[in-house]
Amino acid sequence: MILIALAGVGAGAINAIVGSGTLITFPTLVALGYPPVTATMSNAVGLVAGGISGTWGYRRELRGQWKRLRWQIPGSLIGAGLGSWLLLHLPEKVFVTVVPVLLILALVLVVVGPRIQAWARQRAEDSGQSVDHLSSGRLAILVFGTFAVGVYGGYFTAAQGILLIAVMGALLPESMQRMNAAKNLLSLLVNIVAALAYTIVAFDRISWEAAGLIAVGSLIGGFLGAHYGRRLSPNALRAVIVVVGLIGLYRLLTV
Repeated sequence: MILIALAGVGAGAINAIVGSGTLITFPTLVALGYPPVTATMSNAVGLVAGGISGTWGYRRELRGQWKRLRWQIPGSLIGAGLGSWLLLHLPEKVFVTVVPVLLILALVLVVVGPRIQAWARQRAEDSGQSVDHLSSGRLAILVFGTFAVGVYGGYFTAAQGILLIAVMGALLPESMQRMNAAKNLLSLLVNIVAALAYTIVAFDRISWEAAGLIAVGSLIGGFLGAHYGRRLSPNALRAVIVVVGLIGLYRLLTV
């Protein structure tokens, strides 16, 4: 019980700062003897609490983003619903084979994000537009990207935060911390949809004791992650994302 709760703390903190907290709790549950499917579902339900505390911790950075998030939120919700449906109808191998490729692409976008943003700013200045202007074309691409990550998150939750940061970093003239705040909110919504789907479809296959321990731990971890994550510089936050992403990639390729 202590190990599961501590894993929840770690996962909640990492989810608030980067994403990929599942890569801590899921292996912990499997190592303690839980069947993989039970571990997946229990983990998804438990980590919702950490998503709530992490999002609340970043609430100041969320201010002023509603004009864009009102379009991204439906994309995340619809994508999560489709991803949850796919979970019930497609073999897991279909997505597992694609995940490493998506993660590599996301990490590349996280690294080159500042250059893409600088190019977009320069182009906006040359055309006489505000550097904060988001064209309808870029907004449409952003919403579609958010939807696609929502599908991924509804099916396979690990590393969806890194994918969201990559998509937003390539398209938005926003700071890392503000994008991280938006990432926490959108990831939380996806996780809620996935958790509800698991609960409705397979209530008896969830270990509610494990889910409860992860919930308590991740609730604390989310607060801690948001508290310290908000103090990181953009380069430090980007470095943490890349390191965690590489560790997650290694684990995915060696399972």
